[in-house]
Parts: sequence; C-alpha cells; structure tokens
Amino acid sequence: MKFTKMQGCGNDYVYINCFKETVENGPELAIRVSNRNFGVGSDGLILICPSEVADVKMVMYNADGSQSQMCGNGVRCVGKYSYDYGIVDKDVITVETLAGIKTLKLQVENGKVASVTVDMGAPIVTPALVPVVAEGDAVIAKPVEVCGREYELTCVSMGNPHAITFVEDTMAVELEKIGPVFEHHPMFPERTNTEFIQVLSDTEINMRVWERGSGETLACGTGACASVYACMLNGKTKNEVTVHLLGGDLHIKYDEETGHIFMTGPAVVVFDGELLK
Repeated sequence: MKFTKMQGCGNDYVYINCFKETVENGPELAIRVSNRNFGVGSDGLILICPSEVADVKMVMYNADGSQSQMCGNGVRCVGKYSYDYGIVDKDVITVETLAGIKTLKLQVENGKVASVTVDMGAPIVTPALVPVVAEGDAVIAKPVEVCGREYELTCVSMGNPHAITFVEDTMAVELEKIGPVFEHHPMFPERTNTEFIQVLSDTEINMRVWERGSGETLACGTGACASVYACMLNGKTKNEVTVHLLGGDLHIKYDEETGHIFMTGPAVVVFDGELLK
C-alpha cells in the first residue's frame, strides 16, 4: 500500500490515495502508522477518497484511531496532494469533510502547490453545537478549575470542539499534565482540543495545543482559527492575525462580510513510502 507523509507547520499525517488504494480498517491502520517507534510516525491518518459532492473527500483518524471531523493543516495537505499527484488540475478545489465542504485556493509555483488558503467556514459558539455543557448563548471567559488552578475558557467549534485559554507564557504551561485533564473534562461530552494562547500584540499570538486523541502537536489549523476568533471575542486582537505555533506560522483572517475564517499556510511533502500488508 503506497502512502505519502505530509506536514503543515509540523502537524504530520500519513496520506493514502483511496482513488488507487483500498483501506479496510481506518482506525486500526491509523494506530499502526502513527506509532513513532514501530510505524511511520504521525499525528494520524488521512484518506483521500472519491466524493459525489466535491472534488475529493477527506477521511481523518487521530493517532488513537478515533475519527475526527476536520483538520485545518490536514485539509491543506489534501489540497496539495490532489494537485501535485494529479487527482485535480485546477487551483480552486472543494474537499468534502465531516465538517462540511471546504473550498481551497492553491498557490502554485513551478507546477507544485506551495501554500493553500482554506475557507474554514463560520465559527460556532452555541454550547450545544460546540459541544460544551454550559448555559447561555456562548462560553466566553468562563472560569473553570483544572488541576487546582482557575482558567478562563472560551469555547469555539470549527467543525470540532476547542477550548481556548490565555496564559502569560505558552512555554511555561505543563501541557503533558493538564492537557489530558482538559480533554476529558466533564464539560466536554465529545472531549475537546485545548489551545493555550499568549497574546503578543493585536495582530500576533503564540499558541500551544493539546489535541484530543493525539496529545500535543506542533500545530493545529482549526485550533488556530478558533483561537483567533476567541481573541476577538475577548477584545484581544484584530480580525487578521499571525499565529506562531511550535511547527511554524499560520495566517488567520476573519472576514466580517461573510462571517467566515480563512486560513493560509504551508503544505509540505515529507516523503513517499510503501506499507507492507
């Protein structure tokens, strides 16, 4: 089974072209390939499949085999793969995901995709839709105690749930300790991704992320989008922000006219390989 390892800001996944390959058990394969000692090593598995409603379909599994609705860095890599490997031959494409159909604008240089801008859609704050157990129309700066400390959480969905909190120094956060507690907090019936944000200016932030099912990753595209929207809700930034992640930078823009968030960032092929069945 042929595969390609790709990364966007260090958020790495194993990609399989299901136009040519057949995957019978996605969750099991995701666990196998994600292992960094006995497998390829990745944050999960992404299948690029035929779609009846878009140019291609993205099916995503986390490193623990659980299925995820959406991945911002992953969908950019799906766009690059689809163009570079000849599935599509145009620079504006659509990708079907469990979070809806996403439109991608591909920046092509010398016949290869260099970066991708994704219309990530409108952020969701209604608690039942995030989902988060809370009263009211939105969860904004809600005090929550985790590991004996109070954090103020703002909850946003970009197709999957995110809990955003602000800290003075992202690198001082004991993420391995508190990340799992946030992920499995009873407030979040489907678990949650948690972003820790250090605001540098009204156009620039640092971010670390604990992703449900994967742990700390070098980047999270939906998390960056959710974090910028949370910053706006809390009056901390403007609507166009550079997000510095451990694996690189993403440019996030909230379009006030459409109410959509647009994300621009890199998509990189690491290597091609073959899995022995």
